[in-house]
Amino acid sequence: MMINNSNTYHEPVLLQESVDGLNIHAAGIYVDVTYGGGGHTNEIAKQLKTGKVYAFDRDVDAVENEVGNKKVEMIHHDYRYLKNFLKYYKAIPVDGILADLGVSSHQFDNAERGFSIRSEADLDMRMDKDIALTAKKIVNEYSEEKLQDIFYHYGELFNASKIARAIVAYREENSIETTEELKRAIASCTIKSKEHQFYAQVFQALRIEVNDELGSLKEMLLQSKDVLKIGGRLVIISYHSLEDRLVKNYISKGQFEGEPEKDLYGNYSVPFKTIHKKVIVPSEEEIKRNNRARSAKLRIAERVV
Repeated sequence: MMINNSNTYHEPVLLQESVDGLNIHAAGIYVDVTYGGGGHTNEIAKQLKTGKVYAFDRDVDAVENEVGNKKVEMIHHDYRYLKNFLKYYKAIPVDGILADLGVSSHQFDNAERGFSIRSEADLDMRMDKDIALTAKKIVNEYSEEKLQDIFYHYGELFNASKIARAIVAYREENSIETTEELKRAIASCTIKSKEHQFYAQVFQALRIEVNDELGSLKEMLLQSKDVLKIGGRLVIISYHSLEDRLVKNYISKGQFEGEPEKDLYGNYSVPFKTIHKKVIVPSEEEIKRNNRARSAKLRIAERVV
């Protein structure tokens, strides 16, 4: 089925491929753990007759964007609470789970949220505006050692120690309140002709720390095998290597590090099988239409045990 997407809040990435990956049937129960602009959720709902979609999002802007579809149950919470809420709604087991792990176009384009390196704004970066931790608090209060750890592990920046030192030195004279002030504080750490990529990695690291994105992803993945029925599909779109590595390892090994567990007979026991051996990426046409899709990777798995 060809999909016609007219969503303006956020253009969903790999919409056709990801929704097809769920192998939807009309009476099924599905979960979109990242509602965002609703593109994936609403496309799933279109293909249902008596089925239901449970859609999670911790961003109140996304929840307020919900169109009131009777087939969609909105849940304004972090998807790390997947199992608890599905238990509450008596929706276990489900037929499929979809996650698009990217920051929505709305969040990037809304300057006051502080996600974009192109706009001056308060250093916020919270997906959920009710949480206390902000990027401003991190850059002004974290120790040099802790800042270095964040930029090295979450930004994958080779000069993380230099960045941390620059921030600590700058804040001794002035607090760092805005995105532009942060860029000024670390300008000496940039690599010529790669400034955009450098700042994007710095902002990524702070965003991941503020929202505990990798912690939430791990918890959701671990719960997925408990809420999916045998034959149910897990469909994940990731945008950087940190996310993709967790997803790939969990699907192939049933855990995030090391070798798969073995059963009593010495055979590997893995709850999922990969549907496509090669990771699915956007077409050149989609990337031309939506440049934010360029780094997307889609993995699809099926629960087998």
